[in-house]
Order: sequence, then structure tokens, then C-alpha cells
Amino acid sequence: MPTVLRIESYRFHFYSDEGREPPHIHITTADGECKFWLAPVRLAGNRGLSPIIIRKIEKLVFENLNFLKEKYHEIHGS
Repeated sequence: MPTVLRIESYRFHFYSDEGREPPHIHITTADGECKFWLAPVRLAGNRGLSPIIIRKIEKLVFENLNFLKEKYHEIHGS
């Protein structure tokens, strides 16, 4: 599970064998984790994170969107 970005306590990473899912990013913190689709950006799943934290992470996804998409395609070869 390659980590591609760390911002504050947020670790942005991918799993290498996720089948045919659309481009997405997993974000893990000490309190839980979530997953965002990258095109278009939207929450795909949440486990344990408050709405305030989700909104903060969503903002970080938008701010780093081009980088995250590039890394997704680099790692998944698509």
C-alpha cells in the first residue's frame, strides 16, 4: 500500500490490487479512514471520521488532485 502524500496527520495511500474501481485515494488518520473518488471528487467511504475532518480531507484532495491522479495512474498502470 504505497503512501504518496502526508499532510499533518493524514496519510494518502493506494492499495495495489483493487480490481477495476475508478481512480480513488485512501486517507488514514489515527481516528479512522476514508476513501475519495478522484473523478469527480466525492466521498466513497468513511470509517470513524467526523464530518468536519471529512470536509478538511476533501479540501486537501482538491488541492492535490492533479498529483493524486498522476500517482494513481503511475501505480495502477492505467
